[in-house]
Amino acid sequence: MYRYDEFDERLVRERVAQFRDQVERRVSGALTEEEFVLVRQMNGLYLQLHAYMLRVAIPYGTLSSRQLRQLALIADRHDRGYGHFTTRQNIQFNWPRLKDVPDMLDLLADVEMHCIQTSGNCIRNTTADHYAGVAADEIEDPRPTAELIRQWSSLHPEFSWLPRKFKIAVTGAAEDRAAIGVHDIGLRIVRNEAGKTGYQVLVGGGLGRTPMIGKLVRDFLPKTELLSYLEAILRVYNLEGRRDNKYKARVKILVHEFGTEAFVARVEEEFAALAGRGIDVDAAEIARIAAYFAPPAYAELPARSEAFEAAKRDPDFARFARTNLFPHKVPGYAAVTVSLKPIGAPPGDATSDQMRVLADLAKAYSFDELRVTHVQNIVLPHVRLDDVPEVWATLVEAGLATANAGLITDIISCPGMDYCKLATARSIPIAEAISKRFADPEREALVGRLGIKISGCINACGHHHVGHIGILGLDKAGVENYQITLGGDPGDRTALGERLGPGIDGDQVPDAIERIVDIYLSLRDGEGEAFIDTVRRVGLDPFKAALQPREAILAAA
Repeated sequence: MYRYDEFDERLVRERVAQFRDQVERRVSGALTEEEFVLVRQMNGLYLQLHAYMLRVAIPYGTLSSRQLRQLALIADRHDRGYGHFTTRQNIQFNWPRLKDVPDMLDLLADVEMHCIQTSGNCIRNTTADHYAGVAADEIEDPRPTAELIRQWSSLHPEFSWLPRKFKIAVTGAAEDRAAIGVHDIGLRIVRNEAGKTGYQVLVGGGLGRTPMIGKLVRDFLPKTELLSYLEAILRVYNLEGRRDNKYKARVKILVHEFGTEAFVARVEEEFAALAGRGIDVDAAEIARIAAYFAPPAYAELPARSEAFEAAKRDPDFARFARTNLFPHKVPGYAAVTVSLKPIGAPPGDATSDQMRVLADLAKAYSFDELRVTHVQNIVLPHVRLDDVPEVWATLVEAGLATANAGLITDIISCPGMDYCKLATARSIPIAEAISKRFADPEREALVGRLGIKISGCINACGHHHVGHIGILGLDKAGVENYQITLGGDPGDRTALGERLGPGIDGDQVPDAIERIVDIYLSLRDGEGEAFIDTVRRVGLDPFKAALQPREAILAAA
């Protein structure tokens, strides 16, 4: 895990002092809200529907127990005793008072954390595979690359005022668990024919009102050239991106309007002009950063754990082990997913007490390390199989043992109209209602892998476009109306869902989802065929009847 150097420490402390002065001037009235908005955005402070919201950066989703305990302290001292984990591997506090925000930032700085560039038209928190350094299918841990990008992009003088926000994701594995295809830049660590490690580069992905999948612009980029190539992409975007219309200002629109070939040519021209300018770091610096992410001191253990196998005689533990454990590359270990999606509760929330429980578990059982996932859960990445039963028992006591990772109740949801002033419909109540509908664990297991994603407006913070089932809430003549899409996928076969039919009222959504699932179960080619594979095989037509009221379906039958 990376540790701040003196430069990092000084930079963050100076920013906190600057923002404290700016907040005092805003509270006194010396700054208007219009004058204040740009500086608060660059410090991760939003003005939401009911209160300010502070978004804290968790670079590539990696946390220590000390940092998580500090987040719990902040939740108790300056919020309402909980935090909300987001799809960008960050945490948000939804109820801070403006005058308290500088104190919150000071508390964050005490544990090497901050809120810089979690808002505004800048390069946001770089995300990565939450199983980085753990997965057996990994070519290389992507976190050193993400850390290099963080250091390069933080307060970059040329890229602090881009046409719009800019998001980068990195994966080092054969399976894409970082959704690189729907980011402004997606990086996949690959090896070329000579065995050299480098990057496959995608540009122009993104969701929102104009969803697009990223275009391949480089099959192989040598590692030493990464920063120069990123600089070239950002320079072209900064110079050519739209600034007259925020809805057309993302880099995906620029790639689309230029055409991929012309955009690549422009980037390569800029890249050539940067040659020899000293932007890229040398191998020694890359190695220095990588050393912070060296594997922990694993014990030599047998691949099979008798204690773990014995615990599986408890059906509740066996269910948890089936769904919430990810195979570790080191024998005798597992990565444990802690679901923040209890049945009938807001997705992604954790209380301060739960944060402390997770911090204790990380300290005792996971080499003092946790990961925040882009699907709004937490991972304990290095747990001995022998210890999993004890970890599970502790999670049960804390209300954190929901055995649904990757299943239909593991729903991604934005805050929606309960918090967000941009939202046009509620998201959280819809997620809660669906999870209650599929609360029976046996039924959920029968359905199998199925990802539902919900957004409360076209900004798509809930990533509904890439949900196996996507739900978009909109306002229709003053009534909340929900569009349903099928077939989205954020992974290797990145796909945008297709709209199933006309929108429906909120109280009809759980019934519609249930009918979609029933149709899937009747059509799937054996229990091994996942929902997304059935949709790809049969298309949308068989599912369209699910949007009709049940009475109409019975009448037609």
